[in-house]
Amino acid sequence: MRAARLIRMALLLQSTPGLTAAELARELEVSERTVIRDVQALQDAGVPVRSERGRTGGYRLAPGHRTRLTTLHPTEAETLYLSGLPSALRDLGLSDAAGTARLKLSATLLPSLRAAAESSVRRFHLDAPAWFREPSTPELLPELARALWADLAVEFAYARPGREPGAPRRVEPYGLVLKAGVWYLVSRLPDVPDPAFRTHRADRITALRTLPDEAFTRDPSFDLAAYWQEHSARFARSLLRAAVTLRLTPEGARRLPEVTDPTAAGRALAAAPPPDPTGRVTLELAVESEEIAFAELARLGADAEVLAPPALRARFARHARSLAALYRDAEPGPEPDAEPGPAPRSEPDAGPAWSQR
Repeated sequence: MRAARLIRMALLLQSTPGLTAAELARELEVSERTVIRDVQALQDAGVPVRSERGRTGGYRLAPGHRTRLTTLHPTEAETLYLSGLPSALRDLGLSDAAGTARLKLSATLLPSLRAAAESSVRRFHLDAPAWFREPSTPELLPELARALWADLAVEFAYARPGREPGAPRRVEPYGLVLKAGVWYLVSRLPDVPDPAFRTHRADRITALRTLPDEAFTRDPSFDLAAYWQEHSARFARSLLRAAVTLRLTPEGARRLPEVTDPTAAGRALAAAPPPDPTGRVTLELAVESEEIAFAELARLGADAEVLAPPALRARFARHARSLAALYRDAEPGPEPDAEPGPAPRSEPDAGPAWSQR
């Protein structure tokens, strides 16, 4: 544990000279007293760590000192080769650069570590796009990525499905996210009060112009991963615009998260009153629409009874009558040993509601 932390500290000082004890403590998630002890341990081990006082002071490595990658553990080398998506690098126009970087990295590793790293490529492959969907590779994505790397503002035209492109908009690109084979641009609107971050589908950008004279300063507090997680959750909640009242058997309650949104199912089950004497539980489930609810809940069969809304209950009644008529003359067969697994859920064609602005 401590050995790994000492290596990480040395790498941090190599990449970011002048870090203070407080900054190192935050990065390493330890106390400042532990940082001071670790610095002493590095010095005792022969790593030339220097402490400088003053406004521009902090910890630094002696000029010319480099931490060698030959100290990597085989597991770390394997993980390093899995840190990128080949398709994503290709979409961004970075596949050649990534290949060159991997060659340079391989050249610095010990033979045993090189073999461990290369073996991971033969065993694992990451495929980002979803099933039954052609991956979307926006033509303007490499140019957008170049502007993002350089922190340059861009101006683009955006067209939602079935509509003409709107007026050009100027934004500061903060990040690109690949979600189920679709690229999204996260950007800040400079003329809108905070928070002014927006998300757009990159494949709906019809024209793009980089503004080379309009470099911007990134907000150091912005966390792309945290932003995407928060707004993805908000988008998922925004889809659940309808409600269905259900009566479920114990088996239906167990399988509910398998056929519908797991978060919505969990909340409905947690808020449900105790089961009735027959073991059935009545609850209210948030759903995208009655149409999607019918497709999802029909997979529960007789383990789910729709009580409301009346139109959906009537639709299930018609469906049950049609099935009974279809199989009226069928010979009864043996009971199945296990229920079939859940069918894959369809995903909305449009991007997040907050990407339509």
